[in-house]
Amino acid sequence: MKTSWRAASLVATAATVLALTTACGQDDSTTPASAARNAGATVAAGDDGNPGGGTAIGAGNGNGNGNGNGNGYGNGYGADGTQGTTAPVTPAGKLAVVSNPELGKVLTDGSGLTLYRFDKDTAEPPKSACSGDCATTWPPVPADDATAGAGVDPALLGEVTRADGSKQLTIGGRPAYRYAKDVNAGDVNGQGVGGTWFALAPTGKKAEPSGLPGLSVRKDPRLGEIVVDREGMTVYRFMKDEAWPKSVSHCAGACLRKWPAVAPVAADDTEGVKKKGLMPFTRADGTRQMTVNCRPVYTFSGDKAPGDTNGQGVGGTWYAVSPDGKPAGAPGE
Repeated sequence: MKTSWRAASLVATAATVLALTTACGQDDSTTPASAARNAGATVAAGDDGNPGGGTAIGAGNGNGNGNGNGNGYGNGYGADGTQGTTAPVTPAGKLAVVSNPELGKVLTDGSGLTLYRFDKDTAEPPKSACSGDCATTWPPVPADDATAGAGVDPALLGEVTRADGSKQLTIGGRPAYRYAKDVNAGDVNGQGVGGTWFALAPTGKKAEPSGLPGLSVRKDPRLGEIVVDREGMTVYRFMKDEAWPKSVSHCAGACLRKWPAVAPVAADDTEGVKKKGLMPFTRADGTRQMTVNCRPVYTFSGDKAPGDTNGQGVGGTWYAVSPDGKPAGAPGE
């Protein structure tokens, strides 16, 4: 009799695990929040967001303190002491804003590489204190072709003339740099190096988190309770997406630039959001995206500040998300 009871108990436990891991037709294995991230939006805010081809920007490593040791590496700048020839100057391109799970909103260049600021520089007037080996480890971002993407105020873009006569991009007066050890889009290995190097926020200040959970709920005066991300930005769902038998996003390419996918969030990093069906899934392009009640969720490039709901009702297919995953304020809801 005891053996039969133990066997039945094991079967019940296995069934419970299977039910948890097959919700939405995928597993809910933990994925670093930086494995999927918001892409910089470039499409005009009035478009209807019809899906198109394309691939989301690559994954980052989400390392909040990177190589932030007190004295950097061999040469004191955060890279080894052996320096090769100066790397070719890479254009800045269209700047973008991405969400990093530890640092909040971070400014990147057109290739998705993180931009940094140096505490020994000055903003008024703009002046760089990084040259020689320092400028090899922390290549200055050229100002020539830099343009403002979604979420970047063009008025904050400027330039400073370096000692060699080249023009370096400034953000809010602060000279901007890349880091030699950032290889992939989204890397933040330069964060905190030497206690003087920090990722740039879109304002030119140091990037820092808002203090909110990855997903939480706020009361909107018009829509009631809606889900927001860790920056307080409204979270939306696309009525053309699928939740069953598995989560499928029908927003890609230009659509995804306008409606950036919300990166995976751990269930214990949420507050007020229904836990059932709260998990990430793998998009067709291989990146990971969060779902609420198995529905893929997004932010909107036309929302500029926490509390904005400019994406509500766009094209009759985009709606803010209620805590249970339903479309807030949609017809019939």
